Amino acid sequence: MYRVDYSDLVDALRDGDEETANRLLSEVMPRLTDYLQVVMNATHQEAEECAHQAFADVFERIRKGKINESKYIFSYLITTSRNQYLHFKKTQHRFEMDPDEGIHQAEPADQIRSLIEEERMSILESCLEQLDPDDRKLITYMLANPDATTKQISNKFGLSGANVRTKKSRLTHRLHHCFKRKMSS
Repeated sequence: MYRVDYSDLVDALRDGDEETANRLLSEVMPRLTDYLQVVMNATHQEAEECAHQAFADVFERIRKGKINESKYIFSYLITTSRNQYLHFKKTQHRFEMDPDEGIHQAEPADQIRSLIEEERMSILESCLEQLDPDDRKLITYMLANPDATTKQISNKFGLSGANVRTKKSRLTHRLHHCFKRKMSS
């Protein structure tokens, strides 16, 4: 079972406790990478690079004393990772654009990526189908509205903020394991 509260990570980084920091990071970093791959459809390499850059950014903020609520560090890391990936994709897209290029003919590699994307989405949909309808509505809303605040979600679904955070963590964990299980079979 994954831990939900990584506030010890903030303390370890502030105190220079490398052993504890490394132990917690060995748990956190794969979760950030998996999040970017499953939710944002990043490649493994993109996910790792963005997760590491996000951690570097967060570490700098911790070092400067700008992280006040250490109990929300994982949520902060997820958000920073997502933003890092979106920035990466936006930058990548800008450099890949050719103004003289007209209609784009799909290359074989693009076709393979498209098929893989379809398979990933099919697996995710299959995993979503395994959830009860209320949980499926909640997580589908969260996936479709990644910038929605806990307060917005709690108002929309009539849940307390704590309940929204707990459900989000549990549902993400369940989807993650379902997705991994189906990808390996």
